[in-house]
Amino acid sequence: MFKGFYRSVMLAMMALLSVGAQAAASTDIDQSNPFTMVEEVANKTFARFHQDEKLIAADPDHLKVIVTEELMPYVDYKYASYKVLGQYLRDTTKDQRERFVEAFKGYLISTYAQAFTEYTDQTVEYGRAEDFAGEKFVSVNIQVVEQGRPAIKLQFKARRLKDGTWKAFDLIAEGVSLLSSKQSEITNLVRQQGIESVINLLKEKTEQHIDLNANEKKS
Repeated sequence: MFKGFYRSVMLAMMALLSVGAQAAASTDIDQSNPFTMVEEVANKTFARFHQDEKLIAADPDHLKVIVTEELMPYVDYKYASYKVLGQYLRDTTKDQRERFVEAFKGYLISTYAQAFTEYTDQTVEYGRAEDFAGEKFVSVNIQVVEQGRPAIKLQFKARRLKDGTWKAFDLIAEGVSLLSSKQSEITNLVRQQGIESVINLLKEKTEQHIDLNANEKKS
């Protein structure tokens, strides 16, 4: 059940990243505004995707490079990692926490990179930006529209860092938190197998090569 939800979220994310694909990618990302940040990161990431099409065709793992360089700087993967560990965070050593964060970051990179291969032709409508002065957390509302199918309602959750900049840390699809879903899965594994086993599992998933034909194989 979770796999189906996760795949639909990734497809929705790819639709998000298609917005403004023809926009210039040379400008710096404005992290002082979470609403414009989401749009600008989307524009820049997908512009890079089109720019590197030949490199991707020659080596699909190049998608991981794009995600690492264009998307991950604006994802608060450390905060997300700690949230995913939940109650088991306090049972880990500093070394285990650091290695888990890196393993989870790699897992996200690999997952997002694979998701690029499933993009079709969805379009995105952004909700109106809201006043975020004094807020520590905000939700960026998005609606994914695909002809002949009901629209998918999404929220990107972002948090304000100590320096006043913003980073995204969660994606909510139709009221279901991706982070909460992953937390349930990982905490069960930590309880059953231990943190070291989970770190190794995440590393194994990270090392898997990107398959450009994965979507065709599922159909």
